[in-house]
Amino acid sequence: MSKPRLLLGFDYGTRQIGVAVGQAVTGQARELCTLRAQNGVPDWSRLEGLLREWQPDALVVGLPLNMDGTASEMSERAQKFARRLAGRFNLPVHTQDERLTTYEAKGERMRQGQHGGYRERPVDALAAALLLESWLAEHSS
Repeated sequence: MSKPRLLLGFDYGTRQIGVAVGQAVTGQARELCTLRAQNGVPDWSRLEGLLREWQPDALVVGLPLNMDGTASEMSERAQKFARRLAGRFNLPVHTQDERLTTYEAKGERMRQGQHGGYRERPVDALAAALLLESWLAEHSS
């Protein structure tokens, strides 16, 4: 298979899933949107609409590992989400270690002067962009 050029990244969560779009050519990603989820299950029709609109070559799902690198309950749920994406949409799905991306995203919001609580300014889509950029950087050769 040829190298993916356009990718969508997902910061998986049980209440919301951050979505970002990235390009392999530039190695950059940007926030796209945040999808509501019910106990980790997204609105599949909305997700399908995003895939139809952007037509990505591949998808990247953040894997929230414990700080020591071991799997957590959330990382197992994220892997299940990744498998469902692959099965439903027949696209290559990769996972990316996302330790500290939400923390980094909150810090980025503060540096941009965008204060306010997490509820008013969720960082899920920014976290998705950060994890997608780290995947792109690791696979840029």
